[in-house]
Amino acid sequence: MNSAIDDRDSRGMRLAIGKTGLVLAAVFGLAGCVSLGGEVPDQLITLTADQRVPAGDIASGEIGNAIVILDPDADRRIDVARVLVQINDSTVAYLKDAVWVEKPARQFRRLLAETVRANSKRVVVEGSDFEVSGKTVVSGRLSEMGYDARVQAVIVRFDAIVEQEDGTVRSRRFESEIPVLRAKAAVVAPALNEAANEVVKEVANWLGE
Repeated sequence: MNSAIDDRDSRGMRLAIGKTGLVLAAVFGLAGCVSLGGEVPDQLITLTADQRVPAGDIASGEIGNAIVILDPDADRRIDVARVLVQINDSTVAYLKDAVWVEKPARQFRRLLAETVRANSKRVVVEGSDFEVSGKTVVSGRLSEMGYDARVQAVIVRFDAIVEQEDGTVRSRRFESEIPVLRAKAAVVAPALNEAANEVVKEVANWLGE
């Protein structure tokens, strides 16, 4: 009698251990497919416009008369989620414990578009040349947007290109440099926002000339 009971207990224990093993195997297999946690950057960096369109303000007009803001081209060292640190002429690194919420070129386009809206009565449209067309198309190249250890400053440099409906093209370089003594996210992030806003304000004024 006792032997039969012991056999049942033994079989039950083996089944329980087998089920536990299957559960653990499933958990470890899932961990390879999804994140079960991990380190989060100390700072997520975004650009915020100093000049914004007030609530209720509406620009109107024909789309053909719109100002179209395109994504700027960007150097490959900038066109990433990490914040650039230029060490010397041939070496780059990236800021520790900080990433962009969105790639810098797309954020810069949105910042520029919002600033132009705040300074113009014309309709401002964001997009690509495959999506929309307008009387004035603004594009360009973002060649600097990060921290430069050589001069201990945050630098934002944008080469703007404006093409009119009649084919006329004009271009101009805009740059802002904000002194920052150390490559620390807590001071680099606000300096990047300040420098980017200085640049887009100058671009918006230039477009209005």
